[in-house]
Parts: sequence; structure tokens; C-alpha cells
Amino acid sequence: MKKTVDLLNGKILSSLAELAVPIMATSLVQMAYNLTDMAWIGRVGSSAVASVGSAGMYTWLSSGVVMLAKMGGQVKVAHSLGEGRIKKAAQYGKGAIQLAVFLAVLYGLIMVLFARQLIGFFGLSSPQIINDGVGYLRIAGGLIIFAFLNQTLTSLFTAIGDSKTPFLANFAGLIANMILDPMLIFGIGIFPRLGAVGAAAATVTAQSVVTLLMIASVKRDRILFDKIKIWEKTPAPYLWTMVKIGFPSSVQETLYCAISMVLTRFVASWGDAAVAVQRVGGQVESISWMTAEGFGTAINAFVGQNYGAKKYGRLKKGYFTAARMMFVWGLFTTCVLVFFNEPIFRLFIHEADVVPKGMDYLKIIGYGQMFMCLELMTVGALAGMGKTLVSSCISITLTSSRIPLAFLFGATALGLNGVWWALTVSSILKGIVFCSAFIYILSKLPKGDT
Repeated sequence: MKKTVDLLNGKILSSLAELAVPIMATSLVQMAYNLTDMAWIGRVGSSAVASVGSAGMYTWLSSGVVMLAKMGGQVKVAHSLGEGRIKKAAQYGKGAIQLAVFLAVLYGLIMVLFARQLIGFFGLSSPQIINDGVGYLRIAGGLIIFAFLNQTLTSLFTAIGDSKTPFLANFAGLIANMILDPMLIFGIGIFPRLGAVGAAAATVTAQSVVTLLMIASVKRDRILFDKIKIWEKTPAPYLWTMVKIGFPSSVQETLYCAISMVLTRFVASWGDAAVAVQRVGGQVESISWMTAEGFGTAINAFVGQNYGAKKYGRLKKGYFTAARMMFVWGLFTTCVLVFFNEPIFRLFIHEADVVPKGMDYLKIIGYGQMFMCLELMTVGALAGMGKTLVSSCISITLTSSRIPLAFLFGATALGLNGVWWALTVSSILKGIVFCSAFIYILSKLPKGDT
């Protein structure tokens, strides 16, 4: 079976499916990392979940930083391959990797040196929760380089049409994480009981396994990576072009996380248990958004190559094919979260006073899943055309509305549930606006080759 998918020719549905399924599976594997951590940490108690949840906000924030390298690299490699300019693609690939390493070192130092101040932002009340959060952040944030390399290499593999290699590497990492989590969290065998810190150590170790497997695969590639000379300096114009493309997406992702951090601080006014509900609920919801984001990565590569080759008719058909697939997936996840919220939440937290709050979160957030899936898929399509600024303007405007909506709804009889309704309302609005904007952009393209 071939490793790469021809995105410029052949049936659109089969090409998209062949590329997207391993990417979505990779996203599910990455989601399983987080859910595995949460399932084991939940057995320690909601206080441990709160500490991991607060520290986890900063590992999430890092995804906005790495976007500078990841998004710019994937888009320009895809464009260059579509144009048939292999050497140019290799320059962008090399620059993306070098930029990812630089950003990882800088971000890691900040996480280690200022961990206590960063955790202190959330205003948590328990000293134990704060200390556990600091320990988790210094490990998971300080060694963020593995996550940065994995995300960047995944984007480059996807740009060349190979989504199987990242999936296999991440699956191996998941197995490692599932084995290490209980051993390090609870202290099995020769390992001491580390609690929340053990979850961080298990995740970072698993991520390093993924990195090593990715590097081994890089050495066998004959499309892009064999032409990359990693120790050579990347010309400044290539780096600047990637940063220009990646910057709007980086701001968008970073602001999205920053808004969630502000909301977490607001949620903390209902107690540390409310933070645990938000953390667990967000991880469960990732069943939807991580797969949709993974599909967005696939449509990014598809749109990028066809846009570079000026096959605009094929690009349009690909987008609407992807939209139908995401519509179905979004409706499925809505049904799961709305009708099965109690058994799902009880997999992670068992305290009787916390479970009803978690059920409310999953049910309310479930109503916006279809719109969120369409939003994330469209974000990938816009990025594939290099129109990251359009995406960022829409996302920043509507995501920022969550803060005033949360304060407004939270002040009513809805209370804490008002915060969750703010998230759902904004997701519905974003899905509608993103799809409308992209359809308008498509209407301005030449008919082109199909």
C-alpha cells in the first residue's frame, strides 16, 4: 500500500478519505493521551484533576506558539509541491523544523522559570492543587520540544500526502502512555507514587517515543525529507513567509486558549470542583474537536496542493465533500454528549456532588458540536489557500464574545451553566459565519481545472 496520497488527481472522496482517516485516527490517539491521563488522575480525586487542568492550559497555549512553524510549513510545502518545486518545498520544510525547535526551547524556559506565577493566575484555593500544578507544568511545559517536533513533522508528512506515518508513531506513543500512567501516578513496582506529576512524566516520555519514531521515518522518505539538510541555515525570506502565514493562526489559537484561561479563572469562583468539571468536560469534548481539527489538516493539504496547481474546480468540490462528512460527524457527537453524558462523565470523576455538574456541561456543549466541526474544517481550508488572516479575524471576534457572554449568562439564574451556554452560542455563530465566508471566497475563484 502506498504511503502518500495523490491529492491532485483521481476521485475526490477517496483521496480525502485516504488522507483524512489516518489523520483523524491520529487526533483520536492524541485525544486518548489526554483521556488516559484524566481517567487515572480522576481516581486520585477532583483536586488532582483541577491541578492538571490548570497546568494543562499552558500546554494548550503552546499549540498557538508552534503554529508559527506548523501552519506556515505545511501550507508552503503543499503549495510548492503543487507547483512542482521540490527544492523550494524542502527549504520550507527545513525552516519549519528549525523554527519549531527554537520556539520550543524558548517556551520551555518560560514554563520552568515562571511555573508558580503562571499557575497562580487561576486563583486556586488549595495549596496542594497549586503545588501539583506547578510540578506538572515544569515537566510537561519544560520538555515541550517533543510535542513541538511531533506537531511540525506531522504537518509536513501531511503536506506530502502521508498521514499514515504520524498515525503509527502516535499510536505507539499512546501505548507507552497507557502503560506508564498508572505506574507513575500510583507508584507501581519500582516507581514512587507521583500523582499529577507522574501524569506529566508519562505523557512527556510517550511524546519522546513518538519523536524518535517520526525521525526514523524521516530518514526513509524520498519525497521531501531526504532533500532537507537540517543543519544548514534557512534563507530569511522562507522563514518570513512562513511566519506571515502562521502568525494569524498563531494569534487565533493563542487567543482562543487565553480566553479559556480567563473563563477558567471565572469558573473558579464556583469552586475548585467547577474547574475539574471544565477540564474533564473539555477533554471529553475533544472527541469532536480534535477529529474535526484533524480533518481540517487533511483538507488543508488537499486545498493547498490544488490551489497551488490552480485546480479551483477540484478545490471547490473537495470542500463541499468534506463539509458533508463533518456535518454527519458533528451530529453523531451531539447525540453522544446529549444522551450519554452521565456514563461518560462517570468514567473520570465519581464524586456525587461533581457528577451532575459534569452532566450539565456535556449536554449543553453537545448542542454546538456540528457547528464547531464545520468551523474547524473550514479553518483548515482557508489556511490551505493561505488566507489565515481572514480566519483569524472571524475567530478572534467571535471567540472573544465568550467572555462577555459568560459574565452575562453566569449572572442569571443559569449560574455556572450560563458559562457553558456562552461556549455553545459562540460555537454556533462561528460555524455559520466561517462557512458563509468560505463559500463567498469560493465564488470569487476562477472556474479552473477539476
